[in-house]
Amino acid sequence: VQLQAFGGGLVQAGGSLRLSCAASGRTFSSYTMGWFRQAPGKEREFVAGISWSVGSTYADSLKGRFTISRDNAKNTVDLQMNSLKPEDTAVYYCAARDSRWFARKTYEYEYWGRGTLVTVSS
Repeated sequence: VQLQAFGGGLVQAGGSLRLSCAASGRTFSSYTMGWFRQAPGKEREFVAGISWSVGSTYADSLKGRFTISRDNAKNTVDLQMNSLKPEDTAVYYCAARDSRWFARKTYEYEYWGRGTLVTVSS
């Protein structure tokens, strides 16, 4: 599976941004997809995940502001980010794992795309 994330950019605090991740591969629909982010000087952290069978899950601190969705017909997974804060500034990565179950650790995902930078100005 090859992944490519796009949609990052500069946004003011309180604004919204929608990231997309395009995936190649015939078995996309069977993968659990995840979004992670990495701020400067910090470890990569889980943002959200979506399974083909058991729904979606979010980092507790981001519930209510971020929404993950997927379109299996288009092989895409999106991350809608609302009410953005300066602390949301990071490189955002999409990832895939060959499982129906969620995972929140980076090592549990086999495939990674290049990140897309999101900068939230105050």
